[in-house]
Amino acid sequence: MSELLLEIFSEEIPARMQKRASEDLQRLVTDALKDAGVDAVKAQAFATPRRLALVIDGLPEKTPDVKEERKGPRTTAPDVSVQGFLTSVGLSSIDQATVQGDKKGDFYVAITEKPGRATADLIAEIVPEVVRAFPWPKSMRWGTGTLRWVRPLHSVLCILDGKVVPFEIDGIRSGDMTRGHRFMGGGSFAVSSFADYKQKLHGHHVMLDPAARAAAIHEGALHLAQDAGLHLVEDDALLAEVAGLVEWPVPLIGKIDDQFMSVPQEVLTSTMRANQKYFALTDDAGKLAPRFIVISNLIAQDGGEAIVNGNERVLRARFSDARFLWEQDKKATLESRLPKLEEVVFQAKLGTVREKAERIAKLARELAAVIPGVDPVKAEIAGRLAKADLTSGMVGEFPELQGLMGGYYAKADGLGDEIGDAIAEHYSPVGPSDAVPALALGKTVSLADKIDTLTGFWSIDEKPTGSKDPFALRRAALGVIRILLEGKLRLPLIAAFASIIEVRKATAAGALRAAYTDMTGRTEGEVVDFIEKSSSMTAKDAVICKDLLSFFADRLKVYLRDRGARHDLVDAVFALNELGQPQDDLVLIVKRVEALSDFLGTEDGKNLLSGYKRAVNILNIEEKKDKATYGGEPDPALFKLGEERDLFDRIEEARAEATHAIGREDFAAAMTALARLRAPVDAFFDKVTVNADEPQVRANRLCLLSLIRAALHEVADFSKVEG
Repeated sequence: MSELLLEIFSEEIPARMQKRASEDLQRLVTDALKDAGVDAVKAQAFATPRRLALVIDGLPEKTPDVKEERKGPRTTAPDVSVQGFLTSVGLSSIDQATVQGDKKGDFYVAITEKPGRATADLIAEIVPEVVRAFPWPKSMRWGTGTLRWVRPLHSVLCILDGKVVPFEIDGIRSGDMTRGHRFMGGGSFAVSSFADYKQKLHGHHVMLDPAARAAAIHEGALHLAQDAGLHLVEDDALLAEVAGLVEWPVPLIGKIDDQFMSVPQEVLTSTMRANQKYFALTDDAGKLAPRFIVISNLIAQDGGEAIVNGNERVLRARFSDARFLWEQDKKATLESRLPKLEEVVFQAKLGTVREKAERIAKLARELAAVIPGVDPVKAEIAGRLAKADLTSGMVGEFPELQGLMGGYYAKADGLGDEIGDAIAEHYSPVGPSDAVPALALGKTVSLADKIDTLTGFWSIDEKPTGSKDPFALRRAALGVIRILLEGKLRLPLIAAFASIIEVRKATAAGALRAAYTDMTGRTEGEVVDFIEKSSSMTAKDAVICKDLLSFFADRLKVYLRDRGARHDLVDAVFALNELGQPQDDLVLIVKRVEALSDFLGTEDGKNLLSGYKRAVNILNIEEKKDKATYGGEPDPALFKLGEERDLFDRIEEARAEATHAIGREDFAAAMTALARLRAPVDAFFDKVTVNADEPQVRANRLCLLSLIRAALHEVADFSKVEG
């Protein structure tokens, strides 16, 4: 078995492309080998700023011989069919085929044998094809050649079992030579195996494995931080990016001038991270320290002093710009920035950000009435100003700071910490691992913002489809779910959706009022009457609310499934909406799901579910046959057996007790009450024939079965429960 070593050496590959590129190289080469009948035992891919490398172990010297049988026409088939078969399989005479038989008679079979190919020859074909068709997000041409690569390609190393696999790609011949570090690596050198390659690269100051480079950066940065009595701000994404910028990482520590430390620390860290790829440090109190860590790509003779000085100068210039923006932005209040939001389009069909801000303000004030501890006046102010920082110079330079800067500006305007913090965290959570807003006011503004976004896009029929979600609506819905559930907030979603719809109509109605008056010259009273009629909830609005609630049900199923809950139980609870029992309070829905899950985990629950399904199956069959719905109250005078009377009495008792328990939101007690129906339901089906000969008795018994259905539907639609 042989080892293949492939290296594609070029100018610097962007760090963000390296991981995907190494994965693509491994996939494309191994897939091509597999298509040719060669299964690699082990494959590993690596990337540095200047090279992609792939090693595959366990390759055979040649591909296996292939024997193929193709069934042809019957021996009695017309000559034209036989000749067509011979042509398709590459035979010149029917004598070259064999004859086989089955129950229907004899038929021709063509047996062809293809000898295996040398693996080296196969690789010599595969690699050039892979290089020419490599799926870079962006690529370029250089010189006079036609080859495209992410950056100019210099050399290709390709050896199989220590021998060069010869081929040529756009004038570049394969070989066994490579190069080390750009500055510390010396000249070119030959390699004979992967072990030799990795060892010599390290000797020429190249760490081949990205994980090893990241570990070296992290360890070195930790040591420097500890030596300075500080703490490293962990940043996995930055660590991975920096590991893709250097082949021989050397961590160094620099200083930040004290004059810049009055600038918000998020501004400083964003500048260091986005522009300079520096790691931030904090003190014991978690406050940003006036130090940073930069990763050099070489070992400097002066210990890195010149490198640190140069980076400190660059950082001073960056921070000077940031401080200027900070000071300039504070000259204008958030309130004074609101008119500029009229120039910022939120979405072409949904108007400007100023209009959105007004809707958020109105809904936030309404939500304050149902979220404990929230001042409605502060909620309205925070909602109205939440987007004002979008017109600031700082957010223009660092878009990732939107919201955070608004919080700082609000405090600078004297609006207080509560409003400032609410504005700062109103975008949260921005992902499944991000924390929800900590303050009740922040939760309120965040909910208003996300619900407005969702309702708006639903109203213009811009919903997520398949894997496409360009406006991150799934993330917004998940954010609402997490805020409500983690904060145990009782919010009727339908009312919130309807409120935003009405606010949007009122805003539109204001513009419509002016236009209508100008164009028609009608009286104010006539205009008011017209507007009131145009702004009432329509059937389309009801469909929007219902469809949006269904979307939340799907998102809630995903959320709960990740926490071990069954999706069918969520369906069973949400299905109560179709039964005339609105279910849009997520906290209550989860309580119902949990109680239902516990109940169905018991023997009583499983057996009662079985009895319910039996009753509903009978009802469905008979209702379809009779073209009628059985849902009335049964007549006790028509009961012929004691099991009928007993079931009727027990249903009445259980339903009353369950209804009372549900009224006080004790779903466990409701389930316990329904569990008592198990025995009478079992007894009923053991002793009673539902389809009695007497039509009145039959109808009465079907009505009795409908009581079982109605009783269990007090808690959930058990027809949605699987099993």
